[in-house]
Amino acid sequence: MIRLVQGSQRGRFSREIDGMHRLRAQVFHERLGWDVEARDGWEIDRFDSLDPLYLLSLDNRGHVQGALRLLPTTGPNMLADVFSELLPAGQTVRSATVWESSRFSVAQSAIAERSPNLLNRVTGELLLGIVEVGMMAGLTEVVSVYDLYFSRILKRAKCYAEPIGDPVRIGKVTAFAGLFEISETMLENLRTASGIRESVLEPEQLMRSAA
Repeated sequence: MIRLVQGSQRGRFSREIDGMHRLRAQVFHERLGWDVEARDGWEIDRFDSLDPLYLLSLDNRGHVQGALRLLPTTGPNMLADVFSELLPAGQTVRSATVWESSRFSVAQSAIAERSPNLLNRVTGELLLGIVEVGMMAGLTEVVSVYDLYFSRILKRAKCYAEPIGDPVRIGKVTAFAGLFEISETMLENLRTASGIRESVLEPEQLMRSAA
């Protein structure tokens, strides 16, 4: 199940936010060894102060098993302000109908549960959550920076990207930037790959979108 938490409301969901930041520290600082700041068990950066929308994958006990962050590209974002070398000279990605996904994290304990296509269930939930939210928000695309390992996961999920520029070696990883369409076709591809046919958003979120 995906819970949506707006950054401005993080105080109402302190347990979930704590779980998200601790998961990010485990994934990006401890497991991947990225050059990120980890303090008191949390990974947090300046983009978390910009009222992002968090997508949190919760297990049946309410524990965070996966997370990601969405930000509009009309303001500061990681592609424009951190990974600008991935953009061809003179090119920008700024549109009210394009948001950026970043800090995609899955707990090590959740990796074993896979679909027949070998797609991890939490990964499938998060990807489906992006598309469902994008369709509700009227988005056309989501842009993201990802590495070679995650590009293989996206192919397994039939989540195909329109490349932006060429891959670039950043630190220890080869990084890519890509645009992912928000459409019924993408939703169906992800449902087939993940084996998840129902909405991944918690019922309260669906009721709000229908109101």
